Amino acid sequence: MSIDTITITSLANGGLVPPSAQMELRYKAPYDWARVLRFFSGRAIPGVEQVADGVYRRIVDLHGEAGRLTVTKHPRKHCLIATVEGAVARHVDDAFAARVATMFDLGADPVAIGGGLARDPWFAPLVEAAPGLRVPGAWSGFELAVRAIVGQQVSVKAATTIVGRLVERAGERVIHDDDGAPAWRFPTPDALAACDLDKIGMPGKRVAALTGVARAVAAGDVPVDRAHADLATLRSAWLDLPGIGPWTVEYIAMRAWRDPDAWPASDLVLMQSIAARDPALDRLASQQRRTEGWRPWRAYAALHLWNEVADRAGGARGG
Repeated sequence: MSIDTITITSLANGGLVPPSAQMELRYKAPYDWARVLRFFSGRAIPGVEQVADGVYRRIVDLHGEAGRLTVTKHPRKHCLIATVEGAVARHVDDAFAARVATMFDLGADPVAIGGGLARDPWFAPLVEAAPGLRVPGAWSGFELAVRAIVGQQVSVKAATTIVGRLVERAGERVIHDDDGAPAWRFPTPDALAACDLDKIGMPGKRVAALTGVARAVAAGDVPVDRAHADLATLRSAWLDLPGIGPWTVEYIAMRAWRDPDAWPASDLVLMQSIAARDPALDRLASQQRRTEGWRPWRAYAALHLWNEVADRAGGARGG
């Protein structure tokens, strides 16, 4: 993956003008920007994220400073243009650019992934229909874990609504312009651990699981990303947490830990998609055997199956 920082604009006018930075993030074509945006749009956290007019926006924070990230696809070149505004722009460097690139799965090789999956007759037409499909990631592993826990056994829309309530209760408004753009920082583990989640719209056991995870992350008792642990250690540590099962861990692995072979086997939409192709595959065990041929790209297989359902429904079902 090639990452080029095009311009970094520093403070001007005695600090009266906020800093900004712009990055050019290259990818291997094809890149299905429209479907990436559709995925993010259906799950955009109210106040934190926004997708509109072919542009993704969100509040990002680093080293205690926040700002607004805007990402769009270059109209001609094989790259995304990422712009950062606000105090956090002081921290834009190659590591920051790599984090944004990982979020948008720019390191993927669509030819290798598509070729691997298309060996299965089920996926040949799906790859042909969406050859540049990516696995959308997350700015924060903790944020994605919260999303996954809230999303246990509820619809995408319901989960998005509840996460928006969490932001209102435990997050922080960092931009006060009333322009309708993202303005809230996602809750920190400490803030969420201390937050009263009564009547948030989740069952008591799920509330307990969410609070427990926030406390564990805040205390440093559980690793959050691959910078601090390998995939096996991450999976084991998270499965040991109360209220965290295989679906939640695989969903986090897919989008936050960037495991290209992650497979949330008990996902209802995935199970229905497989059974619709072969009614004999109506059990998790038999479906799991069928997925062995999709290695090492099962995360992309999941996206293709979710995408097929979303294409038919004209919406953002799945995930």
